[in-house]
Amino acid sequence: MRQRRHRPFPRPFRLGAIPGATPGKWIDVWQERMPGVDLVLEPLAVAEQLHALAERTVDAALVRLPLEADDVHVIRLYDEMPVVVAAAESHLTAADELSLADLAGEIVLTPRDDVLGVIVPGAVPPAFGVPADTAEAIATVAAGVGVVIVPMSLARLHRRKDVEYRPLADGPVSTVALAWPVHDPSPFVETFIGIVRGRTANSSRD
Repeated sequence: MRQRRHRPFPRPFRLGAIPGATPGKWIDVWQERMPGVDLVLEPLAVAEQLHALAERTVDAALVRLPLEADDVHVIRLYDEMPVVVAAAESHLTAADELSLADLAGEIVLTPRDDVLGVIVPGAVPPAFGVPADTAEAIATVAAGVGVVIVPMSLARLHRRKDVEYRPLADGPVSTVALAWPVHDPSPFVETFIGIVRGRTANSSRD
């Protein structure tokens, strides 16, 4: 019996994803369930996530909250714990977990793409310019200068042999969510929502 071939849909489903998001398992399910519709993954900086949705350069996006917009639907997916990234030789790595109090007297770097906004009481401000991004901040930490606080996924994304990270017990979490436009959404948004929520191909929306 000849296997039925799926004719590709002319317009792909464009999914934005902020750094650290890991949509791979959902994309795999999409490819199995929607073989005729390409899913195009579009990397997004957090500062660009709302603009990308407003301008429809993506059909939906994995974003970091808060996302202040009345014309965007949001489903919270998961919370990420904050971690402290320090040089591998730092005394801070002797602990399994850190608190804000442990960072008093440390140089705490805050890159321009910071998503946590952590205020560390007693921290020492760096005597140099603000790092352009998280990658630059972690490279600076690897050179033995200061620490940086990021969601765990970003520490993993920028993993290096010369740095280590430890959970920050009393730091703020970062929430990752799925967002899409309220008005005239892509016809495939509901399908992707179902995949994210773990619905089977035959299950209802309830």
